[in-house]
Amino acid sequence: MIISKNVVLRLLRQDNLLCLRKRPFISTTDSHHQLTIFPNLARDLVLTDINQLWVADITYIRLQRQFIYLAAVLDAYSRRCIGWALARYLDARLSLSALMMALQSRSFGPGQLTHHSDRGVQYACHDYVQVLQQHHIRISMSRVGNPYDNAKAERFMRTLKYEEIYLNDYDTFAEVMVSVENFIEAIYNRKRLHSALGYLPPVEFEASLSLPNQP
Repeated sequence: MIISKNVVLRLLRQDNLLCLRKRPFISTTDSHHQLTIFPNLARDLVLTDINQLWVADITYIRLQRQFIYLAAVLDAYSRRCIGWALARYLDARLSLSALMMALQSRSFGPGQLTHHSDRGVQYACHDYVQVLQQHHIRISMSRVGNPYDNAKAERFMRTLKYEEIYLNDYDTFAEVMVSVENFIEAIYNRKRLHSALGYLPPVEFEASLSLPNQP
């Protein structure tokens, strides 16, 4: 029987017989340390506004010859990415850069905000914890091996990868920087609709919070 490869592909897809190549997993979380671990405060929070809970996470991006790393901070209520940083290194400088961007863009009262992350050394280290405490931010960390504790941050990273990173083959750090910045600032925050926000993008949703109630 003579048959084209496109027909074979279509038949395999219809019968769910396609082999999906699994991407290699690179761990960005080192929780085997002697630093202070903080309890999970986020799971008991009922959010009613922005700047009540920020969630943070780190992921990797593959280049042709190396990995680079992205740290992000999101407002859990609006899903807006309010801080991010990209670097060739994976240490506290990366997570701190993302946190400082978030702090420069927001204002909140003492004790109003909780910061939630995994137990990685980048978030448990002295420098990172000190900045949070200086700003009177409560510290929360996920339980061991529980991905649901930081689901919103991990969901953001998954969206970034599937809607931007995996669609491109990057050669240089500069290419990734331009791509990530455009996706976060121009697309994710300002155009991408979220069902949890009434199908508004995060920036538009936050703007609606300041509008007076309509009669």
